Amino acid sequence: MPDNSNNQNIKTMKSIELNIQDALYFAEHQYIADEAEANAAFGTLESRSGAGNDFLGWINLPSSITAEEIARINKTAERLRENCEFVVCVGIGGSYLGAKAVNSALSDSFADFYAPAPKNPKVLYAGQNIGEEYTAELEKLLTGRKFGIIVISKSGTTTEPAIAFRILKELLEKQAGKEAAKDLIVAVTDEKKGALRTLATQEGYETYVIPDNVGGRFSVLTPVGLLPIACAGHDIARLVAGAAEMEETTKHPGAENPAEVYARMRNALYRTGKKTEILVNFNPKLHFFAEWWKQLYGESEGKDGKGIFPASVDFTTDLHSMGQWIQEGERTIFETVISVKEPAITRRIPEDAANLDGINYLAGKRIDEVNKMAELGTKIAHVDGGVPNMRIEINKLDEHALGQLIYFFEKACGISGYMLGVNPFNQPGVEAYKKNMFALLEKPGYEKETEAIKAKLK
Repeated sequence: MPDNSNNQNIKTMKSIELNIQDALYFAEHQYIADEAEANAAFGTLESRSGAGNDFLGWINLPSSITAEEIARINKTAERLRENCEFVVCVGIGGSYLGAKAVNSALSDSFADFYAPAPKNPKVLYAGQNIGEEYTAELEKLLTGRKFGIIVISKSGTTTEPAIAFRILKELLEKQAGKEAAKDLIVAVTDEKKGALRTLATQEGYETYVIPDNVGGRFSVLTPVGLLPIACAGHDIARLVAGAAEMEETTKHPGAENPAEVYARMRNALYRTGKKTEILVNFNPKLHFFAEWWKQLYGESEGKDGKGIFPASVDFTTDLHSMGQWIQEGERTIFETVISVKEPAITRRIPEDAANLDGINYLAGKRIDEVNKMAELGTKIAHVDGGVPNMRIEINKLDEHALGQLIYFFEKACGISGYMLGVNPFNQPGVEAYKKNMFALLEKPGYEKETEAIKAKLK
């Protein structure tokens, strides 16, 4: 195991600390060799001179969001909160994962099991799958209940959310009446064109714009993410402020820029044979944050036959399933651990006179103290077992820290993609399944493709 007496830590403003020492041990020579390339990749991103530069509106997004914009989003959210027991966020990929990540991280772990309270609706998600049971069961839940819809789609024709919105819109208009339903539907879509923009204009829905220069997986700090997060009752001003601080922190290249250091370290590991990055958390509230992260990096880097495969685990839960493979499986992996320094709630372990479970030695300790020792013990075991480890510590799980973490990963993703030699801001491979699906469903305009795919299946 490496000597940690001189840990290389990158401290950022107020909330986040990055430690790469237990990864540097495995690829220090490559990391040093990549310094100039990392600085150049940062420069390409900041100068907007690289591939995909028409989708870089997210770079200065946090600092550009005005108090008036936040106030308008909060006003819309308040209207929905006052009139709904449930607010359904309809979207797929980046159109729902960011909001889901933040809402899950900041909400009570068992919030779904409590009944909706006045002015505190449950935020649900639809259009992120084509599950017939899921859709039917959601309809059943919403039947006879007050609900609203936030429909998020640039075009309005993406299959999964289009199906869900058609069904939920029909139910809402049936229950509330067509006129009242107009005030309970908000469309987040293109500024001028597309099916959803046309429908919103015709029906008189309140609308928000998805910026043309912000791709879906980078859109959580636009109304795409901010409106559902506000509907869940979270402080979007603090979320944006945290992101703006990280934007400032990562404005310059070099060893003091945590986003560049992370991007450089993960590429150094990739170039020395580590092909899979596992995002690890020891707090179950971060499960969907990892899902957001997987889309961000998978869709940005997985192209041209290249890319670090993004995976995730929830520890200590997955130590009892994936732990064996990580400890002793193929040595092509590395870990990035997100650690929360201070939980919001204190709960200590009681003493038991019989001590049949043998854990009286833990009596009086906080549960989190045990968790932190599990985290440390796991890191030692995995590093000893040949798994490089990076660690990102946040002070606590709140809006400010999550805003910083979101922007940190976004900025690092852009730098990392350019180091990898790909366009981090397109996703041409996503269209392949759609073309096949449309051909199989005999969508108008796909006659030739239908004929070709049927011949292939004979």
